[in-house]
Amino acid sequence: MNRLLEFGRKAMFYIRVLSGYEERRIRSYRLQLEQRLQSAEKRKEALKRIPEQIILTEVRRMVEEMQNLNKSPEETEAAINRYFEPIDKEAEAVMNMQLEKEKARMQMMGAMYKQALYEKAEKEVAADLNKTKAQINQHNREKLASTIQQPQM
Repeated sequence: MNRLLEFGRKAMFYIRVLSGYEERRIRSYRLQLEQRLQSAEKRKEALKRIPEQIILTEVRRMVEEMQNLNKSPEETEAAINRYFEPIDKEAEAVMNMQLEKEKARMQMMGAMYKQALYEKAEKEVAADLNKTKAQINQHNREKLASTIQQPQM
C-alpha cells in the first residue's frame, strides 16, 4: 500500500510538472521570495537613510539658526540707527552751532588781534614821535643854550 501511495504521489508530481502547475507554483514562490528580498532591501536602505536624514535635518536647522543670528545683528543695528537718528541730527545741529560760534569768536579774536596790533603800532609811532619831539626839543634847547652862550664870549 505504501508503494501504491508512493507511486500515486510520483504520478501526481509528474502530472503537475507536465501540466505546468508545479512550474507556476515554483515561479510564484520565487517571485514571492524576490519581492520579500526587495522589500527587505528597501527597509534596510530606509534604515540607512534615517541617520543621514536626521543629520541633514539637524544641519539645515543649524544653518537656519545661523542665518537668523546673522539677520539679528543687522536688524538690531538698523533699529539702533533708527533710534539714534533724531539724536544724531540734534547733535549735528548743536555741533554746527558751536562751530559757527567758534568761527565767530575766532573772527572776533582776529579782529581784536588786528586792533591790538594797530593800537600797538600807533603807540609805537606816538612813542617814536614823542621821542623825536623830545630829541628835537633837546636839540633846540642845546642850540638855544649854545646861542645864548656864544654872545657872552
